[in-house]
Amino acid sequence: MSALDAVRGQAAAISVLRRSIADRRLASAYLFHGPSGVGKTKTAVALATDLIAGDDETLRERIAHRAHPDVRVFAPRDEGNRNIQVEFIRSEILPFTQFAPFEASCSFVLFPEADVSFPENHPEAANALLKTLEEPRPNVHFILLAERPNRLLRTIRSRCQLLRFAPLPAADLDAILAAEGIPDEARPVAIALASGRADRALALARSEGVDALFDRALALHTLSRTTKPGSFIRESERLSKLEDDALSLELEAFALVERDLLVLALDDAAPDLVFGHRRDALRVEAGRTRVTSLAARESSLRRAIDSLASNVNTQAMLDALFFELARFA
Repeated sequence: MSALDAVRGQAAAISVLRRSIADRRLASAYLFHGPSGVGKTKTAVALATDLIAGDDETLRERIAHRAHPDVRVFAPRDEGNRNIQVEFIRSEILPFTQFAPFEASCSFVLFPEADVSFPENHPEAANALLKTLEEPRPNVHFILLAERPNRLLRTIRSRCQLLRFAPLPAADLDAILAAEGIPDEARPVAIALASGRADRALALARSEGVDALFDRALALHTLSRTTKPGSFIRESERLSKLEDDALSLELEAFALVERDLLVLALDDAAPDLVFGHRRDALRVEAGRTRVTSLAARESSLRRAIDSLASNVNTQAMLDALFFELARFA
């Protein structure tokens, strides 16, 4: 069985890789880009496994446990701003790429969170890696993984074949949660909040934070319906201080509350609420906002969530969002 067969929800990307393998035209460098938790790392390891190990279970185990000399993973540093330093590139990465492969017929160099390791605003390490990407040794393949590819140097992006990884469908998330032993009743809300990400769905399903997210989102709805700029400017300042992942989760919960309010405003008995277990709290707010306003508010939040994937000024985006939401009070 091909290791690539185990990757869920990424048929387009897997098809491209299979075709490249069949044609013996695997790129020297790939940039797998898309949200976290959608299978980028799993696909990169699976690709290396299929080409190096085949059906050899011993080799597969070695690759899975990062014990094969021809599959190296270089993650961001744990300290500081986490970008990989030039000295490390020169002492650890470049020597590997100059002499690999060692045991197999090819080798793979994986960079999880490449947009963190080689950010555009710290170009020194990226420039140190660039020459190797431009003139790679035969049978040495680089795979860069990034949630925000625009944060990489343009010259790095231009040396890679781009493969987009999409958010996972709900059915795949449900299957992943089921395989992890998550109870049926805990899965729907986690999936709805996950934005197609298995890592987020698992974290939410295993935590007790869903109700806290709902409470904050409903409070944001109530606050943003007022026309007192000072109140929501303070809230936008609070949100702007969150890490990117926490901010996107807060905005996703906010958008889903607006969606539930819209559904309830149209049908008070609607069964398909994301936060159905908090129907009473939602019902109180559903009658206070016009249906057209609720629809517009959800659309505004969706645009804000989408903008997080680019190099947006978070504080400016949030200020603009809250002023826009206030228009739909």
